[in-house]
Amino acid sequence: MVGPGRPQIVLFGSSIVQYSFGEGGWGATLADIYSRTADIILRGYAGWNSRFALKVLDQVFPKNAIIQPSLVIVYFGGNDSMDPHPSGHGAHVPLSEFTDNMRKIGEHLMSLSNKTRVIFLSPPPMNERQIEVFFGDVMRGRSNELSRPYVEAVLNLCHEIDVKGIDIWTALQQQDDWLNTCFTDGIHFTAKASEIVVKEILKVVREADWKPSLHWKSLPIEFPFDYGIPNSMSLSDVELTRNKQLEPPPGTARL
Repeated sequence: MVGPGRPQIVLFGSSIVQYSFGEGGWGATLADIYSRTADIILRGYAGWNSRFALKVLDQVFPKNAIIQPSLVIVYFGGNDSMDPHPSGHGAHVPLSEFTDNMRKIGEHLMSLSNKTRVIFLSPPPMNERQIEVFFGDVMRGRSNELSRPYVEAVLNLCHEIDVKGIDIWTALQQQDDWLNTCFTDGIHFTAKASEIVVKEILKVVREADWKPSLHWKSLPIEFPFDYGIPNSMSLSDVELTRNKQLEPPPGTARL
């Protein structure tokens, strides 16, 4: 690995995670925000459900690794909550199994070290009509009605195992005209939706009672900006204020 060593923030999940490094994506934005303080590591697998995640959990997050992540942000549920395929071979995972899988994922991640923190993202809502237009029959079996119990299961589990949870389902629906502004294809996020996700993540990280704090303003900046060279231009003010639009003052209404 390259040095110096920085805190590692791992994004683990299905296509909502894999595609998050696209232009305007929430993963790419986090990488930009933490660009001089932490490494954002992508472990996203389109089409996967929580059952697949369990199969690779020890490989992606080995307990004997010398360096363990400081934070893991986990998203599964959108594929799990699809309607069962008549063949029995679809992505669907029954709600009780999904909940148990997510519990095992959370407990494994928290066991990596006493400083590894975990955030679960709930499944988001979707634009069912847009899915039908964009994918036709390929994505048949997705609906908000089917997904809602999985949202509730994730958030309830977070309270049960003391993991931070973010209610993406509600956060997106608070956006004006969310059906038409939050999705590229009815499922995956536009830049506007990704901005909302980033704000929710930063809010949780800022308010969490974690020691040390993992908020980007609290982490040490790697190497001095000017290294004490006389008459060099200091970039510190620019660096500390360029992401201000993503961090409204406490008490400010979110998007």
